[in-house]
Amino acid sequence: MSECRILVVEDDRSLAALLQEELELEDYTVRVEHTCRDGIAACQSWNPALIISDLRLPDREGMELLRFARSEEEPPLFLLITAFGTVDQAVEALKAGADEFLTKPLSMEHLLLMTRRLLAQRALHQEVSAYRAGAARSHFHGLLGDSEVMHQLFSQIRQVAQGDLPVLVLGESGVGKELVARAIHNESPRADHPFIPVNCAGIPPDLMESEFFGHSRGAFTGADRARPGLFREAHGGTLLLDEIAEMPLQLQAKLLRALQEGRVKAVGSDREEAVNVRIIAATHRDLRQRVASGEFREDLYYRLETLALQVPPLRERDNDLEQLAMHFTEQSAARNGRAGLRLDDSAMEILVRYPFPGNIRELANTIERAVTFCNGDRILPEHLPQRVREASEQRADVSQAGVLQQMVGDIQDPEQLPTLESVQQIYVDYILNRVSGNKRQAAKILGINRRTLYRWLAPEEPGN
Repeated sequence: MSECRILVVEDDRSLAALLQEELELEDYTVRVEHTCRDGIAACQSWNPALIISDLRLPDREGMELLRFARSEEEPPLFLLITAFGTVDQAVEALKAGADEFLTKPLSMEHLLLMTRRLLAQRALHQEVSAYRAGAARSHFHGLLGDSEVMHQLFSQIRQVAQGDLPVLVLGESGVGKELVARAIHNESPRADHPFIPVNCAGIPPDLMESEFFGHSRGAFTGADRARPGLFREAHGGTLLLDEIAEMPLQLQAKLLRALQEGRVKAVGSDREEAVNVRIIAATHRDLRQRVASGEFREDLYYRLETLALQVPPLRERDNDLEQLAMHFTEQSAARNGRAGLRLDDSAMEILVRYPFPGNIRELANTIERAVTFCNGDRILPEHLPQRVREASEQRADVSQAGVLQQMVGDIQDPEQLPTLESVQQIYVDYILNRVSGNKRQAAKILGINRRTLYRWLAPEEPGN
């Protein structure tokens, strides 16, 4: 793995051997060359993440190797060392693109600390770049996701957006139904006209008709002036009726008539007015069950469900959680003046295991809380809510116990029990299958680094 590869270019063979030994103890893959020419060749063919080079080499100056490395499409980090260090040389090396400059005699502890820091910064930069590139590909009118189910949803949104029929958006609480409705509006020919969301559960039943259809002056006590109502305010655009299952039956009948005739009558008025509004309804309720219980009109249900979109819960969205968690972390950190704050792998592992019954909304609130309680530059497990940590641990215990039971079954003879190596391989395969082959996520769940995982998967292939 190139992110762990370090190229050492040092003509002092004893120092080169020492550097190699110390770096390999840190679990880095190390290659040693002794001349600038061989260092350039290794840089071209081996793709190191970091070059540690002496300034004085037998054939050429180490600065030449630095200039070559900087010219690469994805230049490696560069740490220059010399026994002849001066301020002028340090300034020249840094201007030429060196990341750090050390003088001999080397402090091995200092060098290793610097190496870890440089590679950690590189990993963070790559992670952020990959996230931003992925986010750019998977952003869709405020919706974020790169899973197959989300791309299917994006395609359905594009299709239904071109018509004028009502749309019914279904999904659990917190999945982003309003964002889906906005995406439909923004993809439609109505995009330049109003988008008005209204929560049916938040309007008192006795005021709902007036809110939707308007009222004339004096229509009822307190109506000191006329109001147009939401239908006329949304004329030419889209009206989102969120939580439509909470709408009273009497108003459901008037809504159905407005949908069928395209006309509304304000409370206290004798005159109907034509309106051009597309209706999008949303709910987390089972409307068929409500129809069966008499709480929702069957004719209105069939009018709405002609174009029904199901928004998937977070647990069914493959690997979208990591991308969403990083997105919310970046957003929250920016709002709180905490640029550079990131999720530690240990915290991400907990989030990946947690089922998030509250879906996207719960994830966003969890990250907001973690940012608030985090004082350092990384969000750690202790910054996450206790209920999230405990539920995540329980799921891990249950999952591992279940897999272990599958492995050993009802074997009674201890001599026939599987070896540690075979159990390990079975469990690794199980985890990879659960995360759809995502090795980064699998390594987090297994509690190992990706290099170790690659080695387990391909023990005969050096460098994996």
